[in-house]
Amino acid sequence: MSVGIEIDDGLARVTLRRGEAGNAIGLDMARGLLDAARACATASVRAVLLTGEGKSFCVGGDLGEFSRLSGEPLERHLMAVTDALHGALRTFAAGDAPVVAAVRGAVAGAGIGLAASADVTLAADDASFTTAYTRIGYSPDAGVSWFLPRLVGPKRALDLLLTNRRVAAAEAEAIGLVSRVVAADRLAAEAVRTAEALRDGPTAAFGATRRLVAAGQTADLGTHLDREARAIAAAAASATGRAGVAAFLDKRTPDFTRATPST
Repeated sequence: MSVGIEIDDGLARVTLRRGEAGNAIGLDMARGLLDAARACATASVRAVLLTGEGKSFCVGGDLGEFSRLSGEPLERHLMAVTDALHGALRTFAAGDAPVVAAVRGAVAGAGIGLAASADVTLAADDASFTTAYTRIGYSPDAGVSWFLPRLVGPKRALDLLLTNRRVAAAEAEAIGLVSRVVAADRLAAEAVRTAEALRDGPTAAFGATRRLVAAGQTADLGTHLDREARAIAAAAASATGRAGVAAFLDKRTPDFTRATPST
């Protein structure tokens, strides 16, 4: 299988398993990502860790696979790839479980979309980022043209998309493309530590927060303040919210994994 998934104690580990091909995304991998995302869309999954085998996280689309087709068959094939890949992105975004991506080596094309879509993106200090689409006469997919302007601003996003210049890890952190950079030999451990900490957190509150941040990109202030009011009221009344406040008042660490939904 080109995408592996292991779910243990609330943490789902999703791994791109085409390391020998730079984890290039073809139809099989896109469908594997969609299957993995659907498997994560359960109450038992409280956090997701997305990684790639081999030296590079993901170099983008599988151009070898695409080059074997032309004309309408190629268009249909690319639509099938993007339908599955975009379905995976939508499914990950719709859930409560936060997503942590750990990236290293080359990150290009759709790999940038996968990295940018995560809630927390950790980059090894050897990582580099290139949009690469227009270099081969393609336009973006995998949400790249949606995420990049929101993360780095539209002017910088167009610079990256039109010039295809290489961005090193330090610059990626400075412009907001990744959350933080860690030493390559510490990436795996730091990613697990981060994902486990989120797994043990207030999953429903994380989900509400994810949706508020996404909605706030396009909502007017008044509408968004109303959404915030409804969300915090619901959170406060929930078992999770009550457990968190009780722990704070008792000066102890809350155990959100034991809180049960309100009836």
